Amino acid sequence: MSETNPPSRVAAIVVAAGKGLRAGTALPKQFAPWRGKPLVLHSVEAFACAGISTIVVVVAPDQLSHARGLFEGIAGVRIVPGGVMRQESVCAGLEALAGDPPDAVLIHDAARPTLPAAVIDRLLAALVNSPGAIPVLPVVDSLYREGEGKVAREDLHRVQTPQAFRFGDILAAHRAWEAAPEAGDDAEVARTAGLKVALVEGDEALRKITFAGDFADPAVRWPRTGTGFDVHRLAAGEELWLCGVRIEHSCGLVGHSDADVALHAVTDAVLGAVAAGDIGEHFPPSDPRWRGAASHAFLAHAVALARERGYAVGNVDLTIVCEAPRIGPHRPAMRASLAAILGTGSDAVSVKATTTERLGFTGRGEGIAAQAIATLIPLHEGNT
Repeated sequence: MSETNPPSRVAAIVVAAGKGLRAGTALPKQFAPWRGKPLVLHSVEAFACAGISTIVVVVAPDQLSHARGLFEGIAGVRIVPGGVMRQESVCAGLEALAGDPPDAVLIHDAARPTLPAAVIDRLLAALVNSPGAIPVLPVVDSLYREGEGKVAREDLHRVQTPQAFRFGDILAAHRAWEAAPEAGDDAEVARTAGLKVALVEGDEALRKITFAGDFADPAVRWPRTGTGFDVHRLAAGEELWLCGVRIEHSCGLVGHSDADVALHAVTDAVLGAVAAGDIGEHFPPSDPRWRGAASHAFLAHAVALARERGYAVGNVDLTIVCEAPRIGPHRPAMRASLAAILGTGSDAVSVKATTTERLGFTGRGEGIAAQAIATLIPLHEGNT
């Protein structure tokens, strides 16, 4: 390895041989589903996407057959049996690489599925001047030791993985490990062998999945976004409703309901954000109950459905496409109407208008189109 450049041949070891008892899952937690796939698969895919072409996954001997089926289609993945202790498992992974040793190795816990590429880059860059490097975060909470009071936190760090090492150095350190039945991490093994371990900036995204609550459906944890689009034909003798506001115009929109194209687009956006289908599934045009219905009922239904699934509307951005009527004079009323239905403030609702420069059906004044995007946020005490 060059003394001025990061290592060029890098391998990764993903340690997945533990029992994960605190998670309370039926399978060992590293094989339990998290965000739609087994926990361990996330970090393996992250290494592959980062260009790591050799990835060793260490699993318990009785999980070998189960693990082999998880990584089909990912080039460069090898499955090896681990030991009783974590240090034994890491050593087994290192020995699996020893026949064709890389310049450096990244050793990672399968319980940390979100793996930012920037952390990998910082770790490998640190190996230019140090045989080892680990990602850390500062301790921000006050700390107390029973009977002794407050503990200074300035010299304390939260240690994460992956931890990076020059391969030959960490292999020798693990082979020589006799300090205790179990090492806290690979940095401890390295330091015991007299190796310098550099500290680099970690990332909150590298949090460890530990308890049952960490496996909760991420749909109730993260914002979600949906889009909607709708078109209705203009015709004489019809009322024109946009965003729940009646607008005086020579023509109105034609549809089974009141044909409020703007509310229909927003309704589809809200439904889409919670993967609840579209407006036609909930209010089919073939159902006579919705003939001439006010479209604000459709949007209110979508908002209520989102709340049942743990979401409130964060904001909506709507664009109305037409040559006429002019939307500007009605925009304040439209925003207020939408905000009332959505249960938000007007500052969370954007209503824009544009034309197609007299091109297409909207340009010829034959109809009006609308497109919307809605962002939903998880319900909590502040927005219930």
